[in-house]
Amino acid sequence: MTLAGQIIPGEQPQLPYLVWLHGFLGSADDWQATRKAFTRWPQLYLDLPGHGASENVAIPGFAEFFTQLTHTLAERNITRYWLIGYSLGGRLAMYTACQQPAGLQGIIIEGGNPGLTDPQERLLRIESDQRWALRFAAEPLEQVLDAWYRQPVFASLSNAARQQLIKERAGNQPAALGSALGNLSLGLQPWLGDALAALPVPFHYLCGARDQKFQAIARALGMPFHLIEHAGHNAHRENPAAYCQCVIDILTHYSEEQP
Repeated sequence: MTLAGQIIPGEQPQLPYLVWLHGFLGSADDWQATRKAFTRWPQLYLDLPGHGASENVAIPGFAEFFTQLTHTLAERNITRYWLIGYSLGGRLAMYTACQQPAGLQGIIIEGGNPGLTDPQERLLRIESDQRWALRFAAEPLEQVLDAWYRQPVFASLSNAARQQLIKERAGNQPAALGSALGNLSLGLQPWLGDALAALPVPFHYLCGARDQKFQAIARALGMPFHLIEHAGHNAHRENPAAYCQCVIDILTHYSEEQP
């Protein structure tokens, strides 16, 4: 099965596609604030399994997502592309890149976790995600969303920003969200750090200057990363201008390297 998505033709169609992967609870529309900055490139904005127009797409695990993405790109005749992913989308982009698919030109990850190495941590995370999955299935969605966005990683959100996110996410299907959260748990994700260090394509990591947790993750990877000022975990939403400029600088650097 393929994923739903929105294609935007680029002003320079010879450039590689930018394939955008949103975070948990989101959809392709999450990138509205940044879309107009990338009109030079052809773009594909995907809805992840269990989200948006892909809400009926089952997602048993990471390997199945890789297959879905591969089929989606082939169906749309996309042969050269960058993956740009946020949070869950970043984790899926990193997993995909570690399979070294043909046509991948590079990855840009915003606030994505490369995985856990400690077995006990993995088990605890699986248990935590399963508890959340049950809450999504059993409790009023807006109530669960409010609790979700009060987690420490979202501490930079104002009350107004949190309420706006809850409003935007309230149309999701709770059972589909629970399934995606449980089957794509960080505890079930392979540790990707070593494979990321050996990638044959560029790997750039972005995180908000207020996102201490993911800055520490980036430093632990031992690879260069880019800070987005005046932003927390969701940098592309909290400071879209700085986020867009950072991504454009990265993409332009590699475009200029092409013969």
